[in-house]
Amino acid sequence: MSVTVSCTMTKSKHPSEREIIAAYESGHLQSIKPTGSALKRFKESARGTFIKDRRVNIRLSSPDLMDIQARAAEEGVPYQTLMSSVLHKFVSGQFIAKPSRLARTRGRTAKRRTT
Repeated sequence: MSVTVSCTMTKSKHPSEREIIAAYESGHLQSIKPTGSALKRFKESARGTFIKDRRVNIRLSSPDLMDIQARAAEEGVPYQTLMSSVLHKFVSGQFIAKPSRLARTRGRTAKRRTT
């Protein structure tokens, strides 16, 4: 079975992305298998980056916790994972807020009706 992948170059915003897409589409890129030592290095780096070795207790208002849980459900992740991710992105300068489909009403969350 043959699969053809076509990328629209106009969607790419950066010239280096257009170069990569053009090289892929022309068949100049080849997939390679990493060496054992490189794979070991990648695994160690990933482990060191994402080890959660500290526990933190935090008090939140019930409405805030409910909003966090609702947002996590919206994103399809556990709420503690969402909280950890938000904190990590904030301290590393990568946090970009996006609007939620949920709206807070009188200290509780209520789903907005979309028509």
